[in-house]
Amino acid sequence: MKKHLFSLYLIFICQVVYGQTDTSFFFTRVKQDSSKLKLNMDAVYNRPFLQMGKLPVSLGGYLEANSSYFSTDGVSDGLSFQLPRLTMFMSASIRQRIKFMTEIEFEEGGREINIEFAALDLEFNPLFNLRGGVIMNPIGSFNQNHDGPKWEFVSRPVSSTTIIPSTWSNVGFGVFGKYSRKNWVWAYEAYLSNGFDDNIINNNQNRTWFPASKANGDRFEESFNGVPLKTIKMALKHRKIAEIGISWMGGVYNKFKDDGIILDKKRHLNFIALDINSTILKDTYLNGEWVWAYVDVPDTYIQQFGNRQQGGFLDIVQPIKKGKMLGWSESVLNIALRLEYADYNVGNFQELGLRIADHMYALVPAISFRPSAQTVIRANYRYERHTDLLRNPASQTAGFQFGFSTYF
Repeated sequence: MKKHLFSLYLIFICQVVYGQTDTSFFFTRVKQDSSKLKLNMDAVYNRPFLQMGKLPVSLGGYLEANSSYFSTDGVSDGLSFQLPRLTMFMSASIRQRIKFMTEIEFEEGGREINIEFAALDLEFNPLFNLRGGVIMNPIGSFNQNHDGPKWEFVSRPVSSTTIIPSTWSNVGFGVFGKYSRKNWVWAYEAYLSNGFDDNIINNNQNRTWFPASKANGDRFEESFNGVPLKTIKMALKHRKIAEIGISWMGGVYNKFKDDGIILDKKRHLNFIALDINSTILKDTYLNGEWVWAYVDVPDTYIQQFGNRQQGGFLDIVQPIKKGKMLGWSESVLNIALRLEYADYNVGNFQELGLRIADHMYALVPAISFRPSAQTVIRANYRYERHTDLLRNPASQTAGFQFGFSTYF
């Protein structure tokens, strides 16, 4: 089945690529309204789309490909090449104020096919709209604004993929809206969806590991315990200053009852995230996110399963040259730096009082070249330092990454 789906999408891609050779014949590029204040919550629709004739359906997508060479404590597996994801978008205006959008992702060269977003929007008022289907839970900023061509770095932020298990999407319903006045815009989102399961503490990582729930494909069919996961986010943006978002996601992750029989108490998990982005000085772009995670781990589990995690990242991107380069009239050359941190077990050992040290740091200087805003060619040097639970000497990983990502 996956092979057939993949073949259909390859045919589709060929049509799109052919269309791009003469967009006036088959496809036209959908013009984006740049006058509106866009937030991270708008990222799902804030993408380049192609439209064929007057059909009410728009198409798009992006591709990421890269190569990497890493060594850990002097040991390397050599050079490797990856195709981490090929993503397809399709949106349709069914009627006025009724929209549908879907995002289907092929990961790891096609070994995984995921529906990351497939939702129907009913617009009643700018302040009140309904959304239902497969939604991206609005926790932090990266989970919703994760498209590869938007980032100067090959790897996704560690805290956004191993604490917040981006891309984290689920079946659910909710409301969203925004209010804008002059240079200000305020927006909110609130959803109920299926949630996590007990794989977050029953996994082969031997630690509390939220991404383990992503392997449960049944979450798109039914809730693991019948208690909805709740996600709420608010964001405030000033056109000339910054966008700040605060979000919370919480629910019950264990099966506490089965066929009317009480098995356990309800065990909760909660995420709180802050995100900010701003442009300061001479077009210096700052983008960061921090998340705290809390989970009720049973007392029968040993202390290597943490009940608190935290982490975040800060990206600093500085354009150093804009204009015509190598024949592209609107190209940009950037230098960038990412600082990362993730702590998977915040706290101290109960017996000794010493700090538990299951954490990592990363430093990623980068250079990127954008021949257009939709395409990025990037080179990264990545240095990571991992410390284990018992504070043994940290393992050190360093290496180079080179790749590109582009919308089509």
